[in-house]
Amino acid sequence: MSAFTVRLLAVTSQEEAERELARIGVDPRGIGMMSSKMLTRCVHLSKLLCPQANILKQEMLGLGGDAAVARGTVACSIDRTDVILTGTEKQLRRLCEKLAQQPFGLVDLAGDLTALLTNVSPTLKTWKTARRDLLLDRPLIMGILNATPDSFSDGGSFIDPHKAVERALEMEAEGADIIDIGGESTRPGAPAVPAAEELRRVAPIIEHLAGRLSRPISVDTWKSEVARGALAAGAEIINDISGFGFDPAMAPLAAESGAGVVLQHTRGTPDRMQTCTDYADLLGEVVAGLRNSVDSAVAAGVERERIVIDPGIGFAKDTAGNLELLRRLRELTSLGLPLLVGTSRKTFIGKTLGRETGERMVGTAATVALAVANGASIVRVHDVREMRDAADMAHAIITS
Repeated sequence: MSAFTVRLLAVTSQEEAERELARIGVDPRGIGMMSSKMLTRCVHLSKLLCPQANILKQEMLGLGGDAAVARGTVACSIDRTDVILTGTEKQLRRLCEKLAQQPFGLVDLAGDLTALLTNVSPTLKTWKTARRDLLLDRPLIMGILNATPDSFSDGGSFIDPHKAVERALEMEAEGADIIDIGGESTRPGAPAVPAAEELRRVAPIIEHLAGRLSRPISVDTWKSEVARGALAAGAEIINDISGFGFDPAMAPLAAESGAGVVLQHTRGTPDRMQTCTDYADLLGEVVAGLRNSVDSAVAAGVERERIVIDPGIGFAKDTAGNLELLRRLRELTSLGLPLLVGTSRKTFIGKTLGRETGERMVGTAATVALAVANGASIVRVHDVREMRDAADMAHAIITS
């Protein structure tokens, strides 16, 4: 039997690195020098010119890191290459300093890389809505209230305004931080609902709740006419599945009203989005789509402090894509905005586990816990009490 004990250290933060070093008695001065070396990052850069890529590789090797490039880059026998940088945060920040002195447009790249490193550093964020600031020091629970006859999970259950109001108050008591009210099903294949009908479904519920709830109300719509009416009735957040892509009047309305916004990624309208699930680079394309939505919102006057992003689980993604998004969710933190994730009772859980819609609570709880562990600030759910526990337990583990 070996006299040695060998084990892997799962170090994911500066604090964990410092604790492990202190545990073995490293000098306090040495802890400061060593802890950052225990954390590495991988950064993907797209479509660089070969001279740019070669400078990056040379500089990273000199700093003790590395840069992966395509075959043919060194000889410049190809036009462009993607690059994957691998190194500690300290090495990558030093690279930014060095690039500031380099040609070929690398000064701009240094600025982008510096911004990314700042975005992924853990910072306490708040989300501004039209009426308050929501502190994101723990996971927020967004309770789903569908005032629709045809939603995939609870269609018809709360189309009566009195039942909807009762359910909203119940969700508040169960621990919901936000109540998200929708009047149009966005399940795969769902037909569009006229704006007037959608507003007729949600406005009375919002009006009844606005003076009774202590929690903010969100309206789940991509139509500016519906959003405007809902905000007038008392909503303070717009949850747009299209990321402001379907209705050009939505971004100006959000800016004018000061509403909090959720910008979600999707491809195509709900009636055809599941024909659009093929991606050459799923995470790269989701990040690019969300970045475009954020840029459009900011250009229209929406403050970044009012924006939350949502990768759109189940929206133009197949089962494998949804699982990959959850596994790699932390990559979305490069945008520097809070993340909302909605997995509740969705089809990919049923396909993975072989469960019908009403039997997916445990599977949902697993996705909620992993989403929180991978960086989600807000989870959108049907079963508020149970998912409050799942989210809080995951948060307690990762912050212990």
